[in-house]
Amino acid sequence: MLEKFKTIPISKDVYGLLFMVIFVGLGEKMAERFLPIYLLSLGASALIPGFLNGLDNFLSAVYSIPGGWLTSKFGYKKSLLFFNIFTLIGYLIVIFIPNWKAVIVGSFFFLSWTALSLPAVMDLLNSEMPENKRVFGVSLHSLVRRIPMALGPVMGGILIDAYGERTGVRLSFLIAFALGVISIFIQQIMIKDQVVKNESLHLKKMFSMMPKSLTYLLGSDILIRFCEQIPYAYIAIWAMKSISGAQISATQFGVLTAIEMVVALLIYIPVALFADKGSKKPFVLITFGFFTAFPMLMLIGKSFWMLILAFIIRGLKEFGEPTRKALIMELAPEGYKAATFGAYYFARDVVVSLSAFLGAYLWILKPEYNLIASFIFGLLGMLVLAFTKFEDKR
Repeated sequence: MLEKFKTIPISKDVYGLLFMVIFVGLGEKMAERFLPIYLLSLGASALIPGFLNGLDNFLSAVYSIPGGWLTSKFGYKKSLLFFNIFTLIGYLIVIFIPNWKAVIVGSFFFLSWTALSLPAVMDLLNSEMPENKRVFGVSLHSLVRRIPMALGPVMGGILIDAYGERTGVRLSFLIAFALGVISIFIQQIMIKDQVVKNESLHLKKMFSMMPKSLTYLLGSDILIRFCEQIPYAYIAIWAMKSISGAQISATQFGVLTAIEMVVALLIYIPVALFADKGSKKPFVLITFGFFTAFPMLMLIGKSFWMLILAFIIRGLKEFGEPTRKALIMELAPEGYKAATFGAYYFARDVVVSLSAFLGAYLWILKPEYNLIASFIFGLLGMLVLAFTKFEDKR
């Protein structure tokens, strides 16, 4: 397997992208996982974390369109520069204004990075990786992206335990700003300018270019994201404050998140080497199964050790995610891959943004209802994908 890895050509542009992903992601994840706790410490009600998660999903949907449009219009290098600067503005708002309303305002900026940049990232990988190694390229990006996702929450948890919930999170945002500035220099030095068509694109055209085969995957994807997002904003609260007798600290929750990311890191490359050879659908279906199992394991887990098992399963949910993204890019028309990718994520995340509000409502009724509903949506997503055929273009 290592010999196969060594023979895969990786360009300077891809290395530049991976370094950028590490620096931006480390800063982002130091604070992001603890935002629900931070909001409550600033006097926000229990509804606000759910609102913020719903806003996150909605903005992810909305930002996918300009992310794809800007990348198709100006190329990935210029677009990534703009996306980084836009994110840094949000960090500054939270750093200088310790108020939960300021967090909401700042979130319009710092929650933008993933949605805005993903079409550019996928376009760069699709351009720079050989055609028969694109799942590998997406998997490599996903693998590297999980490094800061593993380290960030641990570092953020340590800062919270050392300096308190308010000061610890603000320090995390300060570090995130510094790392974001470093990432700008890296991407400008290592990523070359891209030749683009500069053809006029509008919303209707971006959707019309989406192949029918993608709509089948999209439907099942929406259901499985309901499974993921209904409890997402409340996972930290459930683990740290709701489980009787568990007594999970912020550092322990950071460790749980690190375990999740380490598991994901360990499976990315082996799965990618196989997924590039065979049918992609089984990999996606297995992934949906792990999505579905997580909320039920959280529901029955009453100790730190049981939560470790739950987060191992949560890490395994990344099993087929690079395969799904590579399939989207594979089916998208040439010259408009970033735009089509953005349109897919816009359609998915607009609908999925409603799941967070449903999750908040269920949490207020009874926290257990939140996790049960998540499990049911996961089962529905698995069934739709299992009994639906979609074009697996090879």
